Amino acid sequence: MLVLAFAAVGLAPSRRRYYLLRHGQSLANVEGVISSEPTKAIAEHGLSEAGRQQAEAAGGDLLAALEETGCIGVAICTSDFRRARETAEAAHAAARAAGVRLWPPDGPRLEVALRERWFGEHDATADSNYDKVWVDDKLSATHEVAGVESVASVAARTDGLLDRLDAEPELSGPWLVLLVAHGDILQITQAAQEGHDIRTHRSLEHLQTATLRELRRGTAAAE
Repeated sequence: MLVLAFAAVGLAPSRRRYYLLRHGQSLANVEGVISSEPTKAIAEHGLSEAGRQQAEAAGGDLLAALEETGCIGVAICTSDFRRARETAEAAHAAARAAGVRLWPPDGPRLEVALRERWFGEHDATADSNYDKVWVDDKLSATHEVAGVESVASVAARTDGLLDRLDAEPELSGPWLVLLVAHGDILQITQAAQEGHDIRTHRSLEHLQTATLRELRRGTAAAE
């Protein structure tokens, strides 16, 4: 068991750590379409075969991060959209097979707050339309052009989730908290939590599919 291995080498867990994981390649990615409508995305547009392989590899990355940080367990929260849920389930399975302490123990926690950003009139259209949204994002964090959910709205809902997780009594101590979601929502969350101007979320390093990234909360503001 990994937890026992930490104790054996004397690693001292420090604080709770938050990590972001974008879902693996989805069928929507393969088709080149925007998939943000909940009813459809919960049931359809799961992982492609390549995406499943990516998700399994991400499970290994999670175990490596757990060993590196010396955390006492892994808490997995995920968007309920199928592509994210399947990615989170692969990470959960990898941790369970390694004997890692898990929260919740029976599977990833589904969080509506981690759903894909709503892309309004661009939903179900070509993913090249993301570029139109991002141009408007640079101008205003509160814009809702074409019915798109604003950057500020996304930042607010994930900030609320992090507040709830910070206060979760079952996660007292140095847990690794994994948030499995979608590209835009995770980069907006990173920008907001690290103290960047949220309008510039696309200037952050692009979060590739099934890529694990630590969320360093408050770092930009402290520099």
